[in-house]
Amino acid sequence: MFIWKRVRAAMITAAALSACCVCVSSGAAGSDSNEDARIVLFSGRDVWGNAAFLNGGIVFAPSGVDQDGLLLKMVFSGGLYRYDAGNLGGQQVIGAELLSHVLAGWRTKRGDLEIKAFFGADFQKHYLRPDDPSNRLRGTTFGLRVEGNLWYEPTPATMVALDVSLSSIVTSNSARAAYGWRVFEELLGGVYIGPESQFFGSAGYRNWRIGAHITSLKTEDTEWSAAAGWARDSQGRASPYLRLNVLRRL
Repeated sequence: MFIWKRVRAAMITAAALSACCVCVSSGAAGSDSNEDARIVLFSGRDVWGNAAFLNGGIVFAPSGVDQDGLLLKMVFSGGLYRYDAGNLGGQQVIGAELLSHVLAGWRTKRGDLEIKAFFGADFQKHYLRPDDPSNRLRGTTFGLRVEGNLWYEPTPATMVALDVSLSSIVTSNSARAAYGWRVFEELLGGVYIGPESQFFGSAGYRNWRIGAHITSLKTEDTEWSAAAGWARDSQGRASPYLRLNVLRRL
């Protein structure tokens, strides 16, 4: 029972942080111009057949989010996942995680190409039921994380996005590539729709995804993006996935 109290506490904390970001981002929408914005609030949800996660965070740009220069980023994330443990005779293990990153970075834009790079501290805490001694993610771990984001518009009607992340904690890593065409210019003010591919991994585990995304759907000062598709992992499990993100500049 004690572990489930800790699991529930982790999930409530992550949900509260994510909900806080959404409420702040939607509550003041349309109040002021965001041309001189120095803060970006963001939150997201990610679900597939064997896991569900929430995240929220903030990016602070002293020179402005649309200017080259220093970036400070803080991320909080939590969720539930399950897997079959080989060393436990294939028994299903339920895990709960609570993560946070505190990163410093730099933004550079040249023409239609924008690049952001981050580096900093990574904290992860994982609860497992039943306990799986072979899982190197169990317990509390501190490490370092590096991230990179690329956004390129080869033409006024197309975009390319690349995102990568690597942690020293069990070599946790992820990557995403997306391409999009700008459509619905008059109806929605222009959004990007197209294919995406995504990968998540750590020591002993892999997850691959392929799907479609919609990006830069704006409602006043709030920007939404979403994706859906098919996911498959290294244990042979497969299901649809769904991702929803929202951000707001202040």
